[in-house]
Amino acid sequence: MKEIKVGLIGFGTVGTGLAEVLLSQRERLIRRTGMSIRLAAIADRSVQTLPERFRDIPLTTDGMELVDNPELDIIVELIGGIEPAKTLVMRAIAAGKHVVTANKALLSQEGADIFAAAAQKGVEVGFEASVGGGIPVIKALKEGLVANKILSIMGIVNGTANYILTRMTDEGAPFAEVLKDAQKLGFAEADPTYDIEGIDTAHKLAILMTIAYGTPITHKQIATEGIAQIEPMDIELAREFGCRIKLLAISRNHGDHVEARVHPTMVPQSHLLASISGAFNAIHFQGDTVGNVLLYGLGAGMVPTGSAVAADVVDIARNIASGSVGRVPALSYLPGHMQPRRITPMDELYGPYYFRCTVLDQPGVLALVSGILAKHEISIESVIQKGRKEIGAVPLVVVTHSAKESAIHAALGEIGRLDCVTGPVVKIRILEEE
Repeated sequence: MKEIKVGLIGFGTVGTGLAEVLLSQRERLIRRTGMSIRLAAIADRSVQTLPERFRDIPLTTDGMELVDNPELDIIVELIGGIEPAKTLVMRAIAAGKHVVTANKALLSQEGADIFAAAAQKGVEVGFEASVGGGIPVIKALKEGLVANKILSIMGIVNGTANYILTRMTDEGAPFAEVLKDAQKLGFAEADPTYDIEGIDTAHKLAILMTIAYGTPITHKQIATEGIAQIEPMDIELAREFGCRIKLLAISRNHGDHVEARVHPTMVPQSHLLASISGAFNAIHFQGDTVGNVLLYGLGAGMVPTGSAVAADVVDIARNIASGSVGRVPALSYLPGHMQPRRITPMDELYGPYYFRCTVLDQPGVLALVSGILAKHEISIESVIQKGRKEIGAVPLVVVTHSAKESAIHAALGEIGRLDCVTGPVVKIRILEEE
């Protein structure tokens, strides 16, 4: 029986999950592949001893020992971040080793170098776990939807942000309180910036867009907004408008240009994504031949993400055994057919908007606001004025018909400078169902 030896760099949550999956599913994998896929070495700077069930696996603090070990066939990088992850991955590729990673930040920033080096060396790079945790979204996009022109990508791909917004929706709790609870429960990191500011979501959208469109893109090209400004009042008003607020990754394919954006969005309750709650993820694709496809599942966690990493390991093991390494291009498109495309500027986009501001409770305020909107050719669909939060000040809420982003930006800037406006203007885009 052929044996495939795997080296694991990073024995944290996901690394432990991979080890558990390879151990618990060993016999099943033999029956499905005809091979023994064995975790043969582990490297982690902070782990002194392994759990009893893994004690027969050699442990080191130096990842380079695994990269330079000629007996290992596949290196799994699960340490995260850019360095030393990139150095380890590039050195493994140079040594002729196949690589598996869950590192979305690394791939969305440095993927061009990594995939070019792998193609030149004739080795595989697997990264299923980089988007969607245990959901097989990368494989579906690369293989299951290969005969489709992808018309749009839309998804909830950050479980922390979705957990926070779900709690705020279900309980009416303020953002800061829910974030603190999420950190205590382990849903959010001590420094939650990447999750709540949308950066993690942008990393994942960059990976999906690169595969879907054959267009190299980094997260820095994606317009990104987070959820920290969302208040319980916005959540409640969204409910009144028949919507739920979600942090969405959105891309639409316009042929010569593509949208690329991450921001809080009011999603109509009739839409598939509105019902995705807690730490779950969902990714919606629209293909020109298949139509609408929704993939749903746990977007994080030790065993679900370990399952996705194991799937890459098995795919590569099968390719090694059959002599078919490189059968599926890492990014779906052949390297020579990757073409840059213009990213649609946010100012060119159209859609309906919700905005809320706190104004002095005095005659003429609504006339001033509506006059500014009219000047910028923005049509009002509805206006709500709630009861006073404090003496002399009231929240004013406006929902617009479809308007150009540049016009909304200019109008809200002007409204925010009015003497009668006493606080910042909160803007949330509303998803139009297609």
